[in-house]
Amino acid sequence: MADNESSSGGAANGTGTPGTSPANAARPRNAASRSSGASRSGGGSRGSAASSRASEGAMKRQIAELKREVSRLNRALADKAEEQAEAASGWYEGAAERASNLYSGASSRASNLYSGASDRASRAARQLRSQAQSVSETVQQNPGTFSTAMLIGGVVGLLAGMAISRTDDPEPDWLRRWHR
Repeated sequence: MADNESSSGGAANGTGTPGTSPANAARPRNAASRSSGASRSGGGSRGSAASSRASEGAMKRQIAELKREVSRLNRALADKAEEQAEAASGWYEGAAERASNLYSGASSRASNLYSGASDRASRAARQLRSQAQSVSETVQQNPGTFSTAMLIGGVVGLLAGMAISRTDDPEPDWLRRWHR
């Protein structure tokens, strides 16, 4: 459009060719700016409606693009969350399996210890019973020997107690503390 006006401007000067001087070069631009200014002022409402529709369409395209981007990001986040959930599930299952193995190992060791202790206690009880039975039979067969042994043990214990209690001091130090 500026080319057409510049050529018509040159024809109005009578040269028939576009002007090459700076004044001629400035004239067509001014004419072009006048004509575009006229189109703006005359068709201002149409131009602004068209530009508003264009900007509205651009905004709608941008909004649609942003929606697609948000949905793509949501899918990526969901995929990452699913991967993390699977990793956590695998870790949990591994930990549960290790804990189960530790528990079963500890349980079996405790069971083995209990059964071993139970066996030893059972054998010790049987041995004590047999020894008690043999002592009981011996006492039943020789009641005089048992009573004589008990009597001798009692006399020895009494003599030992009297020997320990006999000192030069008639009243021991610990007894004095209690009587004060």
